[in-house]
Amino acid sequence: MNRRRRKKLSKRLVGAALVDDIAQVRALLRAGAPAETADAAGTTPLYQASVNGSAGIVRLLLAAGASPDTESGIGSEGTPLCGAACWGHTETVRALIEHGADPNLREDHGTGRSPLEWAAHGPHPETVDVLVAAGARRLPRLPRA
Repeated sequence: MNRRRRKKLSKRLVGAALVDDIAQVRALLRAGAPAETADAAGTTPLYQASVNGSAGIVRLLLAAGASPDTESGIGSEGTPLCGAACWGHTETVRALIEHGADPNLREDHGTGRSPLEWAAHGPHPETVDVLVAAGARRLPRLPRA
C-alpha cells in the first residue's frame, strides 16, 4: 500500500472511531487500514475509541493488531487505558486489560498519571476495582522532567 493511501485510511479510521461507527471501522480494516496507526495529530484509533468507551471498537482494533499500550497524541492525550479509566469506561478498561494493557503504565512517557490515578480521581470506583484486580498499584508520583 502506498504512503498516501495509508495516510488517508488512517485518518478515516480515527474518524470512524471518533463517531463510534463500528461498521466503518470494520470496512476500513478490511480495506487495509492499519490498526496500529495514527492521524496527522498523532491520535490513534484505539485511544479515540477508548476515550469514547467504545468497547466493541476497542476489541476489534486490538484483534486487528493495535497495541494496547501505544501512547496517542503529541502531549495532549495518553494511553488507551488511561483514557478509558479517566472517564470510567469499565467495559473498555476490561477489554484493554484482557488484551495485555499494562495497568501500571503511566502516560506522558512515564511521567504522567497512571490509569488507577485517573480512575480514582474520576471518581470511578468500579473502574478502580477492575484495575486493582488486574494488578494496578499505587506508585509514588514521578517528578516531571
